[in-house]
Amino acid sequence: MRILTGNDLASGDVTWWTGTGWSRHLDDAIDVADQGEAIARAEEGARRVNVPYVIDATMTADGPRPAHIKDRIRALGPTVRPDLTLKPADPNAGSWVI
Repeated sequence: MRILTGNDLASGDVTWWTGTGWSRHLDDAIDVADQGEAIARAEEGARRVNVPYVIDATMTADGPRPAHIKDRIRALGPTVRPDLTLKPADPNAGSWVI
């Protein structure tokens, strides 16, 4: 299975090609087979999505699952570890100002 992903132009959110448009939900992604690159070029040219690309995935009982760990993490959202979102200047983060 091959699915198409990109980023929403307005928000930067990860999006997935549904066959008729873009969704923020991986479960909505469809198999683009060998049409993925053509769809990506058309959608980027129409300015509906930023930096679209085709990835390998497998269909599971829970929906599509990206094959590569990088894409699985991307599918989870902007952050999977809230503790990593601390600002460097936050004294509770252990930052030091010299």
